Amino acid sequence: MATAKRNSIIGAVSGAIADRLSQRPTLRPVPEGVRIDGKVCLVTGANSGLGKAVAIDLARRGGRVLMACRGGHPEAGQDVARLSGSDTVEMLRVDLADLDSVHALCDDLRRGAGRVDVAVLNAGLMPRSARRSRQGYELMFAVHFLANRLLIDRLLRDGTLRPSGGAREAPRIVFVASEAHRSAAPIDFDDFGAFVDYGLRDGLKAYGASKLHMCTYAQELSRRLNPGGEVRAAVHSLCPGAVNSNLAREAPLLLKPLLSPIMRLCFAAPAKAAAPVIHACCAEDMGRRSGVYLHLMQEKPPSPLAMDEDAGARLWQASADLLAKHRRPPP
Repeated sequence: MATAKRNSIIGAVSGAIADRLSQRPTLRPVPEGVRIDGKVCLVTGANSGLGKAVAIDLARRGGRVLMACRGGHPEAGQDVARLSGSDTVEMLRVDLADLDSVHALCDDLRRGAGRVDVAVLNAGLMPRSARRSRQGYELMFAVHFLANRLLIDRLLRDGTLRPSGGAREAPRIVFVASEAHRSAAPIDFDDFGAFVDYGLRDGLKAYGASKLHMCTYAQELSRRLNPGGEVRAAVHSLCPGAVNSNLAREAPLLLKPLLSPIMRLCFAAPAKAAAPVIHACCAEDMGRRSGVYLHLMQEKPPSPLAMDEDAGARLWQASADLLAKHRRPPP
């Protein structure tokens, strides 16, 4: 479908449905018997939808699951523990729209869990119109990209997430992105991080742009953590396809009566949509590789813009310069 059509609400919904109906999976779901006993798994946005389904699956496989959510949501943690049969599910509070809150989460992880073996960066949103984060950035840029950049920086700096060495297994970092990144224009480095105003008509353009930032960062992170091709940290990104979740909770009231039944009938249930995330987290071969992009249950390259090494290096430096304004001294 043409890029312009993907940038409209109707075009995006119809395109997502077409993708789900037309794609033929080339990857098999990870068998239920595959275990990750003892691994510490951090999942952001885990209180509902896809993130909650991922948390249940990882906990059921023996992972110690840390559910990082904006409001705490203790009932979500109770649900995950009950549905997975696990007693190693914990709730952590974080607001990814506030970089100070991300720092606080990392402080808690350093003092509590001590390590993260699998990080699933899933939290996402799509506001009806442009809003500012706590530090003044456009909200999707802040949540989908900048907060994740800070989170990974801190996990690595604190030693909570440790690239492998010797016999130690490589940790995994999984970014839940979107095929919408293919509709985005090249990243604007001349005005990087500047607040961009938009309304309902242009919201999907901003969403695609934020996911391009995420996919480009995932590729650059993979290159930097794995010099010479030796996989010391498996970094992957993916699009789970159309998911019946609350991502469209801010859709206009006039559209909700139309969107709700379409999403319920035509979009995948979160437990099924979680398959590519679980593949990236648990499939044995995905721990020996890095820089993989999945769309539903197919492996394919991300967009050429996301793969561009020059853009990746510029994004790395530009975002480091932004985060330097919000740096905390080492503990």
